[in-house]
Amino acid sequence: MIYPIVMYGDPVLRQRAKDIEKGTDLKQLIDDMFETMHGASGIGLAAPQIGKGIRLFIVDGTVLEDEPGMQDFKKAFVNPQIIEEKGEPWEYEEGCLSIPNIREKVARKEKLKITYFDENWNAFEEEYDGLKARIIQHEYDHIEGKLFVDYLPALRKRLLKSKLADISKGKVDTEYRIIAPLKK
Repeated sequence: MIYPIVMYGDPVLRQRAKDIEKGTDLKQLIDDMFETMHGASGIGLAAPQIGKGIRLFIVDGTVLEDEPGMQDFKKAFVNPQIIEEKGEPWEYEEGCLSIPNIREKVARKEKLKITYFDENWNAFEEEYDGLKARIIQHEYDHIEGKLFVDYLPALRKRLLKSKLADISKGKVDTEYRIIAPLKK
């Protein structure tokens, strides 16, 4: 099932997501999230982006075949916790399915350590760097109630204000279904 993507301005995108009860069957939801993400040409999707305030996100970097190490970077992160971020911040242009047609440079630390469960409730503690770390950090922000535009300088945010308002009202072209919080 393909879910509509929740747009900027919806309160679910600003709330810290709740832990999922251990043992909950998430297989169908995760399959649906991958189908939704692929249908929208995304490389990451967090549960709040489909209106679910739970600590779950998925990533699929396999579409970035020219990037080294991405060939097997497809997984689900259940109840993740970033326990360390380190290294020099580096800028990279980010976009978001919930903020379509806006891309901005965001500085993030280059490495992270994260604990999480997979869809079968197997526990992991792993380290990531580079683009993998960035994708995880972006999706993790979603379950913490943060968006990539929060990292922008105040002037840049002011310049984007009307575009963000239009997105909230559903005045945006996308190739996927959306839920706009202020659509009349």
